[in-house]
Amino acid sequence: MVAKTTKKQVVAELEIPESATSRIRAVVERVEPLDDHASVIEQIHAVQEGLKKKDRKELTDAALTKYFRSEVLKPYQAELIKLQQHLERTNRKAIILFDGRDASGKGGTIRRVVRYMNEKRYRVIALGKPTDIQRTELHMKRYIEHFPHAGEIVLFDRSWYNRALVEPVMGFCTKAQYKRFMDKVVGYEERIIADRMTSLMKLYFSVSKDEQALRFKRRKNDPLRQWKLSEVDLQAQELWGDFTKAKYRLLKKTHTKSTPWFIIRSDDKALARLETIKLILNQIKYAGRSRTLDFTPNPDIVIPGDKELKMMQKQKRKHGKFIR
Repeated sequence: MVAKTTKKQVVAELEIPESATSRIRAVVERVEPLDDHASVIEQIHAVQEGLKKKDRKELTDAALTKYFRSEVLKPYQAELIKLQQHLERTNRKAIILFDGRDASGKGGTIRRVVRYMNEKRYRVIALGKPTDIQRTELHMKRYIEHFPHAGEIVLFDRSWYNRALVEPVMGFCTKAQYKRFMDKVVGYEERIIADRMTSLMKLYFSVSKDEQALRFKRRKNDPLRQWKLSEVDLQAQELWGDFTKAKYRLLKKTHTKSTPWFIIRSDDKALARLETIKLILNQIKYAGRSRTLDFTPNPDIVIPGDKELKMMQKQKRKHGKFIR
C-alpha cells in the first residue's frame, strides 16, 4: 500500500518553484490530504521529460491547479448526491435553469454539478432550434415536455428564457412574441412551483466582454472546441450592448420573490463552478447536510437578481450606459 501523501509533499517532490505555484498554494492549504498521488506524479514526470524547462514549470503548475480545484469541489459534489437522494426519497422535483451570455461557462458548470450524481435520476436538456411545428405551438411547450418526474432533477442548458435573451436580440422572434412571453412567464413559473413539490432555480452566468472574446478566440483556434462556435457566438461581441439591455429587461420583469434570479460572475470558471454548487445546496433543503463544510456564498461571485438590477441602474445613471 502506498503511504498517504499530502499535497504539499507532492509539490515539494515535483520541485516546483515558489513563483510557479503561487496560484495554487492557497488552494493547497484548504484541501485535506489524499491517499495516493503516485500516479499523478508519474504522469506529470512523463510529460515533463519531453518539454523545455520553462514549459515543464507551466504545465506542472496548470496540471496541479486543475487537480486541486477538482478536489475542492468533491465534498460539495458529495452533498449534491445527498440532495439527489433526498429528492428521490420524498418524490420532490428540481428544475435548474442555466442561462446567460455565450461562453460564460454554463456547460462546464453543469458537468461539474452532475459529475457524481446517479445518472438515472437527473437529465441535462439542451434544446436546439425549434422545428416548424414547434414554432406554431406555445413557446413553453417544448420545455414543459422535459420537466422532471417525481424524485428527479432536470438541468436546462439554456431555457425558455431564450425568448427573452437571444431571440429578440438576434431577431428570431417578433416583438409581439417577446412581449407575450415577458408578460406571462412569471405566471407560468408560479404555477410550476405551486404544488410545493417542485423547486425552480434561475441562474444567469455573466462573463465580461474581454473574457468572452478570449474564450471565443480559444474556440476558434482549438479543433476540440470549434464545434461550440455558433451563429450567435459570431455576433455576441458586436451585439454586446443589446444583450446587456435584454438582461436588464429580463431582471426587471422576471425577478420576483417567489421566482428569483441569481447572477453568477464567471470570469473565473473554477470559482463560478464552486459557488454555483454551493448556491444549489443552499436553495434546496435536504436531509443529512454536512455540518463541517462552509456553504457561505461568495458575494463577489453570486449576486441576487434584485441587487444586480440596482447595480445596473446605478451604472446607467453614472455612465449613461450599462457597463456589464
